[in-house]
Parts: sequence; C-alpha cells; structure tokens
Amino acid sequence: MAHDAAYDLLADALSARGTDVQAVKAALRAQQIETPSWGYGNSGTRFKVFAAPGAARDIYEKIADAAFVHQITGIAPSVALHIPWDQVDDWPALTQYAASHGVRIGAINPNLFQEDAYKLGSLCHPDAGVRRHAVEHILQCIDIMRATGSCILSLWLADGTNYAGQDSLRGRRRRLEEALHQVYGALPPGSRLLIEYKFFEPAFWATDLADWGSAAALARKLGPQAQVLVDTGHHAPGTNVEQIVALLLHERLLGGFHFNSRRYADDDLIVGTANPFELFLVYNELVDAMQDPDLAVATAARQVAYMIDQSHNIEPKLEAMVQSVVNCQVALAKALLVDRRALAERQAAGDVLGAYRVLTDAFDTDVRPLLVRVREEMGVPPDPVAACRSSSYVARVVAERGAAAAGSGYPGA
Repeated sequence: MAHDAAYDLLADALSARGTDVQAVKAALRAQQIETPSWGYGNSGTRFKVFAAPGAARDIYEKIADAAFVHQITGIAPSVALHIPWDQVDDWPALTQYAASHGVRIGAINPNLFQEDAYKLGSLCHPDAGVRRHAVEHILQCIDIMRATGSCILSLWLADGTNYAGQDSLRGRRRRLEEALHQVYGALPPGSRLLIEYKFFEPAFWATDLADWGSAAALARKLGPQAQVLVDTGHHAPGTNVEQIVALLLHERLLGGFHFNSRRYADDDLIVGTANPFELFLVYNELVDAMQDPDLAVATAARQVAYMIDQSHNIEPKLEAMVQSVVNCQVALAKALLVDRRALAERQAAGDVLGAYRVLTDAFDTDVRPLLVRVREEMGVPPDPVAACRSSSYVARVVAERGAAAAGSGYPGA
C-alpha cells in the first residue's frame, strides 16, 4: 500500500541519521489530549447560538461524545468539566459513567463570569461579599475534584476594568492574591491550580491577569502547586508564543495548555488551522525541554497538561473535535522528527539559515504515513476524521438528539 511504502521510506531516512523511530512512535502513542465538555454542546458567538444536529444536551451526552473521540483517536482519554454548566447531584455516578465509557474526568473549570454579581469582577471585586461568593464557588469545585478524582483546577478570570480610574489596580491585585491563597490552601495533595491569562476581553482597559508574567508571578507567590496555563488564542497577533512557552518551561512554571487558534484575538478556532507553524514551534519547545539536561526542567515538561478549549459554532461538533486532536498529533509528530543534534551544531556554529532549515525540514515532512502506522498499531482508524464522517455513532446521535438549541454555552476564555 502507498502508506506502507511511504512509511518505510521515512523510517529508513530517519534511522539513517540516527533517529530512534520506535521511540518516536512510542511518544506518539503516549500523547494525551483532553477534550472539553463545552465543545460538544451548542454554543455561539455574541450574536447567535446555532443549533447543531446531534449536539450534546447534558454532561452524560458530552461524556459519551468525548468517549467516541477517544475511541477513534486513541489519545483523548479525559474530558474537562465546567461548573455549573456540568453540575450533577451524584459525582461518583458520573465518574463511574465516564469510566464505563473508557474515559475519565479531567480538569475542573469554575465559572466566575456569568452571574450578575460579577459585573465588576469576581476575586478582584471591590465588594468583599462578592469575593467571598467567588471563593466559595471555587472551593465547591475543589470538592468536585475530590469526588471525581480530578487533579487539575483550571482557573480563568474575566476580571478587569473598562475605564481609567474605575478601581485601584494594585488593590485588585491584592484582593486576587488574598482570595487565591484561600483557594490554594484547600487544594488536595498532588493536585495543581493552573492560572490562565488573557490580554483583553471582556475587560478592555485593564485585565487583572493580562499576560504570562502576571500569572507566573501569582503562581510563584502561591507555591509549587500553582502553575501557568497558556491558552494559545489569548495573545495579540504577532506574539511569540513559543518563546513564552520556553520561558515558562525554563522556570518550571508551565502547567498546561488550552489549545485553539486565533486569526485576530480570541477566535477559538480549531487548533493548528490559522498558524500550524506556530503550533509546531510550541511543540518543538516542549519536546526539546523533555530532553533538557536539567532533570527538573525535563520532569516538569513531561507533566504539562494538554487540553483543547474551542467553540465550535459552525462546524460539526464531533468532526471538529477529532480534527483538533489530529492537528495536535501532527504537530507533535513533526516536532519529534527535528534533528536535534544537527540543530544544536548549527546553533553553536552561528549557522542562522542552517538552523532554520533543520526546523523547517521537520515541519515540511509529510508525517501522515507515520501516523497511519502508529494508529494501526494502536488499533484505531488510520484516518480518524474519515472515520468520524462515516461513523454510525454520529448518525445515531443526530437522529436521537435532533437540533434542539439547548447547549452548554461557552466562556470565550
């Protein structure tokens, strides 16, 4: 078959330069991407929620959809929850339901932006009662972590100001630190608080956690269980995201990702669609850090959590999620093919274009035959997107659920 011949040619070329092909395949088999519950339900823009045929209507259907994505990709074994959108009365029962479908509960995401009380902020709000209400909600989410076995609390705040002088900027920072110290003290042993940042929206004058530095400084103050979460869409155009990733890896502060893609700002497009080279460069930094001679850096790099955070407003829900997982798989495969010895030699020699070509040679490599072989060895479809499009599961849920506009909503975070 064509894929077999192409794989043999690629494997021979990699082996000839000293690349351990089996190690590359093992790394691809070990890859894990968490999908979000909110990506399976109906969601929309500021202007319209478009009802999608077959969209999940509750958390049980969302978990079933996540299990289907894992079944045909083999690398999406967990699903993130958003509270209160995914609130249930019996968390052990939900956890067991997920396990019976071959997936587990992943990160727990508190909602601190959809109540009237949060108009002026949540943890940074000038009113102590509102701050206390927000902290209590997060503490409830920590209880859910204990009940479901989740080890990640993923925190994004919409807090900020819209006008100069609206509030004390340093005062807001103090309130934020005080509130999160309460939260941090309640974290279960072995769990992590991942602090997400966003340079604007919904606040347009000053966002309280606007960049990686503000999130990193806060994580340092809180302690080793706090780290930074990088949402790839939360940057202005032209931002060097891979440099941010490299810096956080170096400081052992990179806790995880929310993968999506942006054309202008926080567009929540499918990861790797607007700028696949950027995604490759991000994965290149991660793979490189896993091989760092500093064992602490390498260990921290291997503990990074990979999560998707997207709003599928016009795309078919399941196909969009499968495409997202596949795009992450492609980016990792290309990053694993970088000739790191040749790259280091060219960098040390000051060979600017030679080093650049080492990277682009890996990026330009057609990794589809490699991924087909890996998927076949894992017992999943060689083309997950095609499998999704022709799946009886998709046809069945469309027939059973219809297109009722009763979805989860989406944070835009």
